Amino acid sequence: MSKLVEKTTLMDAQGIQRALTRIAHEIIEKNKGVQAVALVGIRTRGVPLAIRLAEIIEKIEGRRPPVGVLDITLYRDDLSTLSHQPIVHETKLPFVLDDVKIILVDDVLFTGRTVRAALDALIDIGRPTSIQLAVLIDRGHRELPIRADYVGKNVPTSKREVVSVQLASVDSIEQVVLQEFVDE
Repeated sequence: MSKLVEKTTLMDAQGIQRALTRIAHEIIEKNKGVQAVALVGIRTRGVPLAIRLAEIIEKIEGRRPPVGVLDITLYRDDLSTLSHQPIVHETKLPFVLDDVKIILVDDVLFTGRTVRAALDALIDIGRPTSIQLAVLIDRGHRELPIRADYVGKNVPTSKREVVSVQLASVDSIEQVVLQEFVDE
């Protein structure tokens, strides 16, 4: 039997804020501003990260990009292994996707399967000009040819390790920790 134990703290609250600020600057630079740019957070922790990025961009540019919420539950390729009755949450995109540069936001990039599901969901809804990917942590182990455009921190991991992003708005604590499954 294995149990999950904490190995180390990868980022504290200040580290997360610094990473998001850097990502916000990179988004502005790459897109030459934020005209026709919208952020879409993948439930669950991608949403508060997208909101925070929008707030930082607004402080820098004086213009806040719209933020949407994307639920990918029905697009997952492991849906049948999750539950017989998966819980589907609402997708809220308060803007038209057509002719918009979408910045897809998630907490951890691992195999790439969550991002693939998000891409499928977005394309079913509209036809954006482009879709870029921003993640707080890229931990490697890709199973699909997906790469993030904006990365807060690259953390090489083993398959026995887990990266846990904890955000104050969801978890009442602000940190990124590396955990590992160990045999008892």
